[in-house]
Amino acid sequence: MSRGKSSLVDGEINDNENVSDLEKNKMSLSAGDSEEMRLENNIQLNRNGDDTTKTIQLYKRRWFIVLLFSSYSLCNSFQWIQYGIINNIFMRFYGVESFTIDWMSMIYMLTYIPFIFPVTWLLDKKGLRIIALVATAMNCAGTWIKVTSVRPDLFAVTMLGQFCCSLAQVFILGMPSKIASVWFGSEEVSTACSIGVFGNQLGIAIGFLVPPILVPNVEDMDQLAYHISIMFYITAGVATLLFLLVVIVFQERPELPPTQAQATARCIPPEQYSYTASILRLLRNKPFLLLILTYGLNVGCFYAVGTLLNRMIIEHYPGEELNAGRIGLTIVIAGMVGSLICGIWLDRTKTYKQTTLAVYLMSFVGMLVYAFTLSLGHLWVVFLTAGALGFFMTGYLPLGFEFGVELTYPECEGTSSGLLNCSAQVFGIIFTICQGKIIDNYGTLAGNIFLCVFLFIGSVLTGFIKSDLQRQKANQLAKAAVPSDPEDGNLPASAVLEGTRF
Repeated sequence: MSRGKSSLVDGEINDNENVSDLEKNKMSLSAGDSEEMRLENNIQLNRNGDDTTKTIQLYKRRWFIVLLFSSYSLCNSFQWIQYGIINNIFMRFYGVESFTIDWMSMIYMLTYIPFIFPVTWLLDKKGLRIIALVATAMNCAGTWIKVTSVRPDLFAVTMLGQFCCSLAQVFILGMPSKIASVWFGSEEVSTACSIGVFGNQLGIAIGFLVPPILVPNVEDMDQLAYHISIMFYITAGVATLLFLLVVIVFQERPELPPTQAQATARCIPPEQYSYTASILRLLRNKPFLLLILTYGLNVGCFYAVGTLLNRMIIEHYPGEELNAGRIGLTIVIAGMVGSLICGIWLDRTKTYKQTTLAVYLMSFVGMLVYAFTLSLGHLWVVFLTAGALGFFMTGYLPLGFEFGVELTYPECEGTSSGLLNCSAQVFGIIFTICQGKIIDNYGTLAGNIFLCVFLFIGSVLTGFIKSDLQRQKANQLAKAAVPSDPEDGNLPASAVLEGTRF
């Protein structure tokens, strides 16, 4: 075993045999594919260099890293919907219009659009730890600003606090796929990405459930201010604890890479990487451009439904603020289950396009059923249809991330995720404003059918996405390039030393 490790690390493999193996792999792939040629060249450089080739290894602490990220993502996403789900209460407390409270959610989407490109550049240059520190620090600051805003004449202050939290979100949304790639093995990246997205979804679920409980619709303004301050203090305490945990324990990356694809990526010299060139390559990638559009349509619909849910429920079921929150909780909890199931399914089958298309079509069907059953007068029916909608619509989130990484490897995962999220924020603002106006003028059915139309368009466009899984090809090429004959004393590239370090 020690001789095998030595030969793998020192690169003492016959060059002629290595070149021959690479040539055979080239013959098995389509000729003239420049992206695959680039992947093969990176692998060959990795195999022939004396100091760059490394064994691959998984560390137990990877689960703590992704769970810590998931926790502070939860804390941030909770605040996205904490105003909107009790829209009517905050309208009365601050003396503002419903559309103004809608902007407390939409500011999350608006802030993301101009800041995503500098943040993804920072992620490329400085890495995961710096991004995590900035995210949790800004989220913490925003929560304490809100604590000072619990007066009817201080709406501008609470908006400032929400802006800080929305800026923190820019440093959070693109990280699940990056953490999954940097820390997890090739058979668990989709599951890890799902866990990262899981925290965001759970935060939204808590944001639907807890504010209506903590802030009841009481008439006395002093009592209302007391209830609001309790909610803000709890959020600030949690955000502070998570910031301290990130400062103490969040690690940039493991000592050894978890996959051959990640080992190859580490061997690319920093001076050869250009962020601008990476963006331009992504924008010339036609399958990825289609994914950007379809991801934005689906997630934008989810943002609109979440932001306007209180208004839709109250219109048909007056006085049911608490049940509006529970319906939102049902949507997201069902989506969390969908996310985990889809992540595990992808890790086992690698059927990225087929799964994405199936989930997209079911999101359209779920939205259609929800639209036509909302006004029937039976809350239990709304709970059922909302749960079915959430299972597929929210379950689509990690699918889009992982499909994007596959289509764009070896580009930075944060960059591809950032572009997907940017599209989602743009469509989220457009759909929220348009659906809100349609609901005001024509009712909830017309507003929901508006979203159904775009989900149908997204389903059709998803069928045209070419399934070119670059990351899977890179892992297969790397494995084929390493001898696996035990008589040679060499470890196969796919050998992973599970659990040997923490």
